[in-house]
Amino acid sequence: MLKRKKRSNPWVIILLVGLIIVVVLFDRMIRPYLPPVLIGYVTPTPTRSAESIVGEADALVNSAKYNQAIEAYRLAIAVDPKNPSYYLTVSRLEIYTGQYKDAITDAANALLLNPNSSLAFGLQGWAQGFLGDYTDAEGSIANAIKQDPTLAQNYAYKAMILAFKVIDGFGELGTMQVAIDSSKTAVSMAPDLLETHWARGYVLYVTSNYDQAVTELSAAATLNNSIGEIHMELGYSYRALQQYVQAIEEFNRANALNPTDPMPATYIAAVYATNGEFAKAIQYATTAVNNDPSNPAMWGNLGRMYYHNLQYTDAIPALSLAVHGGVTSDGVVVEGLPLSYTGRAAEYYYTYGLALANLGYCNQALPISQALQQTVTTDTVAQANAQEIITQCAQFATSGAPTPTAFTTPTITPSPTMDLTQTEAPVSTP
Repeated sequence: MLKRKKRSNPWVIILLVGLIIVVVLFDRMIRPYLPPVLIGYVTPTPTRSAESIVGEADALVNSAKYNQAIEAYRLAIAVDPKNPSYYLTVSRLEIYTGQYKDAITDAANALLLNPNSSLAFGLQGWAQGFLGDYTDAEGSIANAIKQDPTLAQNYAYKAMILAFKVIDGFGELGTMQVAIDSSKTAVSMAPDLLETHWARGYVLYVTSNYDQAVTELSAAATLNNSIGEIHMELGYSYRALQQYVQAIEEFNRANALNPTDPMPATYIAAVYATNGEFAKAIQYATTAVNNDPSNPAMWGNLGRMYYHNLQYTDAIPALSLAVHGGVTSDGVVVEGLPLSYTGRAAEYYYTYGLALANLGYCNQALPISQALQQTVTTDTVAQANAQEIITQCAQFATSGAPTPTAFTTPTITPSPTMDLTQTEAPVSTP
């Protein structure tokens, strides 16, 4: 009883209390989130390999499902973002489908991974050329050829860029000859390549060798029948040859491939207008404007078709949107075209003036005539029609007919596009 009791070690007590706290915390805060041991834990499915995704993407390409293929390649890029070949393939497909800005971005991504990629420079330049960025396009193509002077498609891209430049009025002395030589070089280097036949065909079209252009572009279409732009260029060539049935077929093929693009319907309208079938032209012009309702050129083209079909009351609102701009009944804002020598702007102005004059709205028609006389002084067709507006208003004034009040342009729903290459004689008074 007198034996001394052993004192407890305080550090042991602290350790035990700490272990108890850890067990309680584990039980309440961690264990509920662990998978049940008895039910079993299924491990997550491993991420698919980029190669398997690319296999599916290639199958979509072979089926001409380009937009779906692009999305599949995007999945492959997400898995393997450091493979430049994926970006190059996507860039080419985006050019095929007219997504030029995206094509430039993907070519640039490929260059980030491989700064010496000749093909990446080439695709970047090709897309820049389609967008009219000729300074950048020519720089990219120069780099492409510098990196690999044996790559035939780069010469094809160069030929097309320079031909675009000439068409847009930015060509210099010798530009077209360089385009011709580059297209020939491309074909000689790779006679079985899509791009070389495409470029050669386009250069032949630009140089008015339409029969040969059809041959080359048809060869390109045989290699790949699913590129809308090739069918558009075939349509241009057939139209220039006055083979209108074939032209409409090609434009319809382009429309089927890119149904939201207003240009196929625009050119179909132009073909029907050439044949004097303005009722059909109006239908296709309306389709075009519905695809691009903020484009004043589309409205101007629709107005032209109405005018030639003697539907002046319908022509005036459409042409007013082209000339003055405004807001459609769907709330789409349209910016009016300035009067200039560019494109068909002058034609929209004088057709608008003539439509107004035909209905006696001379207070609005005569200022348009004056603007034409002062602004596009060397455009003989515009000057002839400006004078015609004055003549019609003079005849109206002496006819004794009451002068109508000023025409109020209503807001209207969208309609069509225009053919920038068609040339016509002066508009005659119906």
